[in-house]
Amino acid sequence: MRWPSAADRLVELRDGRIPRLLVVESDAPPPVTTDELEDWVRLPVDEGDVIARVEALSRRARALATPDLDVDGVVRFGDERAPVSPLEARLVGPLIERFGAVVSRTDLTRAGWPREAPGRNALDVHVLRLRRRLEPVGLEIRTVRSRGYMLEAAA
Repeated sequence: MRWPSAADRLVELRDGRIPRLLVVESDAPPPVTTDELEDWVRLPVDEGDVIARVEALSRRARALATPDLDVDGVVRFGDERAPVSPLEARLVGPLIERFGAVVSRTDLTRAGWPREAPGRNALDVHVLRLRRRLEPVGLEIRTVRSRGYMLEAAA
């Protein structure tokens, strides 16, 4: 967006946590950037510089994004969506709540099967299915040996 001519829209974009590349007019002072989702370049600017800045903003936005599970059993991550079964929703819930941190196998088992203990490999089978379902939206479940599982953005 142009700066300062489109400055009135900046508050809305900041509030919406939308990545912003401000193109500063040659005679204007640069803006004070407020977070990692904002950057600026001054006119005249090389197209390659704009592309590099936009790609960097996109990477930062993705790294800062957190997934969400709605009441209909749909995992949302960025612009992507993945429907999950009721059991998968119970399993992914704690992983989303602790996004980027380890969730123990015990905690996941209790979340998935609150009234009964499942078979020995049930958790592994359902985590595998959940991995396959979340992969297209850019999420991966990593196994942390002897500790549990961790949900994170795919590399």
